Amino acid sequence: MSVFLEPPDIAELTGYRMKSAQIEQLRFMGIPFFINAAGRPVVTRAAVEGRKDTQDHAKPKWQPRVIEVKQ
Repeated sequence: MSVFLEPPDIAELTGYRMKSAQIEQLRFMGIPFFINAAGRPVVTRAAVEGRKDTQDHAKPKWQPRVIEVKQ
């Protein structure tokens, strides 16, 4: 099973076949998605199944180095 919904799945979910209408409907529904290079919405299965993605793809947040002061 793919991590992403297939185009027919997105059409079924949104009720639209045109990518611009799919994007508008996904925004209205509050479903997170990405737009690929072809201009199509890409939705993860985790987004519609209500579970969190188990892999963290985000870059680690910047944290300042703390200078230890010795007394």
